[in-house]
Amino acid sequence: MIRKILYLLCCLSSLSLLGQDHTFSGYIEDAESGEKLIGATIYVADKEIGTVSNTYGFFSLTLPASTYKVQFSYIGYQSQEFEIQLDKDLQENIRLQSTLTLKEVEIIGETAEQIQEETQMSTIDVPVEQIKALPAFMGEVDILKTIQLLPGVQSGSEGNSGIYVRGGGPDQNLILLDGVPVYNVSHLFGFFSVFNADAIKNVELIKGGFPARYGGRLSSVLNISMKEGNNKEFHGEGSIGLVASKLTLEGPIIKDKTSFIISGRRTYIDLLARPLIKSEGSDSYSETYNDITYTNEESANAGYYFYDLNAKINHKLGEKDRLYLSVYTGRDKGFFEEEYTSENNHISDPNIYGMYYDKTDFSLSWGNFIGALRWNHEFSNKLFANTTLTYSRYDFTTGSSYESENEFSDYQYDNNGNQVVFSDKYNDSGLFEYVSDIRDIGAKIDFDYVPNPKHYIKFGYNGMLHRFRPGILSLSETSQNDDYEINLNSNDVNAVEMYIYGEDDFKVSPRFKMNIGLHASMFSVRDTSYFSLQPRFSGRFLLTDQTSVKASYANMTQYLHLLTNSSLTLPTDLWVSPTDIIGPQRSWQVALGVAHNLNSQFEVSLEGYYKEMDDLISYKEGTSFVLIGDTWEDKVTVGKGKSYGLEFFIQKKKGKTTGWLGYTLSWTTRQFPGGLHPVIPNWEYAPINFGNEYPYKYDRRHDISLTISHKFNDRIDMGIVWVYGTGNAITLSESQYIDADSFNPLYSMYGFYANNIQQYGEKNSVRMAAYHRLDIGLNIHTNPKWGEGTWSFGAYNVYNRKNPFFIYTDNEFDPEAQQSKTVFKQVSLFPIIPSISYAFKF
Repeated sequence: MIRKILYLLCCLSSLSLLGQDHTFSGYIEDAESGEKLIGATIYVADKEIGTVSNTYGFFSLTLPASTYKVQFSYIGYQSQEFEIQLDKDLQENIRLQSTLTLKEVEIIGETAEQIQEETQMSTIDVPVEQIKALPAFMGEVDILKTIQLLPGVQSGSEGNSGIYVRGGGPDQNLILLDGVPVYNVSHLFGFFSVFNADAIKNVELIKGGFPARYGGRLSSVLNISMKEGNNKEFHGEGSIGLVASKLTLEGPIIKDKTSFIISGRRTYIDLLARPLIKSEGSDSYSETYNDITYTNEESANAGYYFYDLNAKINHKLGEKDRLYLSVYTGRDKGFFEEEYTSENNHISDPNIYGMYYDKTDFSLSWGNFIGALRWNHEFSNKLFANTTLTYSRYDFTTGSSYESENEFSDYQYDNNGNQVVFSDKYNDSGLFEYVSDIRDIGAKIDFDYVPNPKHYIKFGYNGMLHRFRPGILSLSETSQNDDYEINLNSNDVNAVEMYIYGEDDFKVSPRFKMNIGLHASMFSVRDTSYFSLQPRFSGRFLLTDQTSVKASYANMTQYLHLLTNSSLTLPTDLWVSPTDIIGPQRSWQVALGVAHNLNSQFEVSLEGYYKEMDDLISYKEGTSFVLIGDTWEDKVTVGKGKSYGLEFFIQKKKGKTTGWLGYTLSWTTRQFPGGLHPVIPNWEYAPINFGNEYPYKYDRRHDISLTISHKFNDRIDMGIVWVYGTGNAITLSESQYIDADSFNPLYSMYGFYANNIQQYGEKNSVRMAAYHRLDIGLNIHTNPKWGEGTWSFGAYNVYNRKNPFFIYTDNEFDPEAQQSKTVFKQVSLFPIIPSISYAFKF
């Protein structure tokens, strides 16, 4: 079938020769490094037509035979214009020069198409250099924290790098690194993301109107592309900060043909704190009493760190073929160790002694490993293909172990009344370990077909094998009296997911342009299969040359579920597949908006959206992540969600001062009505909030973000970020009463009281205080002989706002009433946090 399609497309491509049309094609790349540029503009002003380069820098433009002036431009690069004589098919690689200074004549951040001309709405490209220019939490540049500053995107809680897009959950974001899904995107329980900005080339966020080539999630697509590596000359860059350091090396293996990049990052809090922890956790003493020396020694050690490693090799096989191999691995590790030794020795009699030794270990580890092998091939100057083999794995392991040793010697009398030496020794040990993981192996092929400037067609296929391992629990113990070993395993689940898609971005008229497509998917697990047809549409109509209206519709299906019951991004969150009991999540979303380009200085957009989600899952009350015994279906209930709102965005992309202002007005709800399963007899879902609709935890009525970057001169620039958000919705106790079964009047005489039962009201009916903070960063650039250096000084939460992290109940004594009363107390996480780091390039 694929051969027939390729043959047909090649025949269609050749038909253009009959009409004396010719194709201008090639690649657009950075002149200094050879990096391919994604989404660069190719524009013919005389014809008012153009195209853009794809993910691999490839472009194709078919025109009647003539002479044309073609303009090329890209974010942060100087525009270039060439005159071409198109009397035959022409292939040319275009090299653009990066702008190194911010002057009014330079194009800084101008995209392939201006905002009012783009068919796609609800999409934002964020340049990596702009991300690096903004203040960073604890000096660590974080891509996801910058994404949180965009309208329609919210953070979960203070300092968390998780993203919640248009009312969706953290599992509903398709986060791709070089086209491979990343299942866990957080370090340190969500406070840092796994993406090292030094290894990243491009970041694109899609919130709605999803093109047909994307699927598998309900709320957003975050497409992150790694750098390819400089194929001209060797370079390096890195930074040293308070929390972590990183180093990136790149260069040619074979100049202009093969290049590499490797980038690593590691925190070192564990190394710096280890001497202090050992000092504080160590204790020893020795004393002699009644001719016996008693010695006790105690030591403890604890630590936590994370690391990332990105690596990529790309090789040019020929003019029409390129090969890429990219790998990412990252891991968090936490540990605690404690040892205790107690000895007593008789000074005058060595036959009398005793010794006890105890050691306890606890460990926590989680991480990702992903890899992609890609082959680019040009079948013709109009047909481009990318074939990819992918691997993705996320695993979580926690465990503890102990070992003890007891040895003693003393005198005792035998049956004859004689005094003899008696000694004994025994050991105990135990182990607990819990492991869960998800693994994907996939293959996909994507085609870009550009028959003429009015059509840009994309189609392809993706197949993926999933393996879900929700939980393996191992218990063992060895002692003097008994040995046992228990292995409890939630059965592995193997599943197959496939989809095909097709889409066409075409120009209906000079003012009307649309993208229409279809995404068809299938998911098979055990004896159950699910099928889904998902139509997609987006379009724009130019009211004037500077203003357009846009509309979009997207139907989405998500087969994977994430079991989570915390506001933090924890490694205990479990990915599971749909079953015959729990089906896939589904949603549909419509959006309508206006886009305007103001004096080529500001881009302004206003969008309204409405989204409904079905078959969402949530833990029942009192359940945990350890899936031993019961299946995960027994621990969840099924419901629906709804989100709607308005998003305003104004962005300045040129000049010494750049930045944006974003505002979101939104409403998000959840409802879990409970009731019988629609198909399976005697299976009943538990309701939440008595089956009534309630605000989602991250329903945020107002959300504002302001970012400003200003360059004073070539040596000094600064960034400012201010955010404001309505407080999170929480559930608090409204009253309490005494448990009669636990009450005994006599107990109160001795200070013992009955248990209090908390009475809760409507779920998420209380709002915490509003969240707001100001961050400031200052960069001072130096030019040492060996390269470039930048000192970065920053402050997070400059005016020391005590933002609420969570609220809990406590008892306080009321002197006026002479009795205890229950009060609510707020816990705030981060005060003002200064930071300093040094970045360098060579």
